Amino acid sequence: MRYNDARIDPRGSLWVGTMRNNVGPRGENLEVDFTGGVLYRIDPEGTVSEWKKGLGIPNTIAWSPDRRTFYFGDSTANAIYSCVYDELTGVISGERALIAGFLQGSPDGSAIDAQGYLWNARYGGGCLIRVAPDGHVDRIVSVPTLNPTTCTFGGPGLRTLYITSARSADRLSGSVFAMEMAVGGLPDGRFQLLST
Repeated sequence: MRYNDARIDPRGSLWVGTMRNNVGPRGENLEVDFTGGVLYRIDPEGTVSEWKKGLGIPNTIAWSPDRRTFYFGDSTANAIYSCVYDELTGVISGERALIAGFLQGSPDGSAIDAQGYLWNARYGGGCLIRVAPDGHVDRIVSVPTLNPTTCTFGGPGLRTLYITSARSADRLSGSVFAMEMAVGGLPDGRFQLLST
């Protein structure tokens, strides 16, 4: 197993998903059965808790601007889920599919903009989609490579969306792209490491 996508929640805890290791010692692809992935929460004092088992490739970890909704995805299921998030306790509950079965690629990493829309990189689909809080696709933005992997907001006013991509046969694969946005993003959380 190896770690995949990870982000810090509003409380200062790290959420991270694990997946079967599909990369060999020289960077070659390994044939694996994508089963057994787990979504974990690592709290500042070092406590580790399991929140979801049986994932294939966990991706997309994000929170709504009001900190009441938690998002996570599973690339092999071609789905992104939303849960009720309790900022006081860090508990997630009430899982439901936000978007599932979208035909252009599979969900990889995501970022949230200030209006609460989820920007999702579509691995194998050559695009990002902007998903509304109710689950409808608000916008599709093409990128010049087949496998975008994740995105994050940065720059002045968090109005630049940076997009990473995986290496493949196309010329611009492995590049980082930047797109100026009309709507900015939200700052990422910081891990609240407690001194011992």
